[in-house]
Formats: sequence, C-alpha cells, structure tokens
Amino acid sequence: MDYILQSLETQHLKTDLPELHIGDTVKVHKRITEGKNERVQVFQGTLIARQGSGPAESITVRKIGAHGVGVERIFRLHSPRVEKIEVVRSGKARRAKLYYLRGRAGKSARLKEIRR
Repeated sequence: MDYILQSLETQHLKTDLPELHIGDTVKVHKRITEGKNERVQVFQGTLIARQGSGPAESITVRKIGAHGVGVERIFRLHSPRVEKIEVVRSGKARRAKLYYLRGRAGKSARLKEIRR
C-alpha cells in the first residue's frame, strides 16, 4: 500500500528545482488567480527555513516590505501554483533556520554573499 502512495507522489514531484540553501535570496514566481484572470506574481526574499520532504516540502521566504515591515510567505516547492524558483544570490548561513532575522532590521539583517 505504501509503495502505491510513494509512486503516486513521485509522479508529481518537480525535477526542475534549483539547488536551494538557507540564506539564499530567491525569486518565487507564483501563479495567482484574480477573478477570471490569472497572472504570475514574483516574491523575492531571503530563504530562512525549509520544512518537510517529498511532495510536502516547503520553504519560508522573508522580505522587508513597505515601511520596513517584514513579510514572510510559505511556499510548497512541488505545488503546481509555483511556476519557478530562481536563486538571485547565495548567502552564508551557519544554521538551518534563520528565525533570528525576524528581530533584526537594516544592515544587521544582511548575510554575507558566497559564490557557489
């Protein structure tokens, strides 16, 4: 029974995902439906967390919005709504979750860039 579920799940996994690391600045292109219209909205921010595995894998992306307000969104990696994910720059992180960035603003919220 588990084998059947696993084979169904692996059919829906995306294969074109880039290599994502915590601390990377990413652009997530998400398809949004407004009434009858459908458009792609881009959300750019720092990858602060990664949860789950397989089809349930998700990432948390944080950006600083208007007036210095922090905005976090959780995206399912293998969702059909997520068009594509681009890595803009790679950041150096020494831990798996960067929740400490929530309490920081300005220059102290920056991460050093590394070349991959």
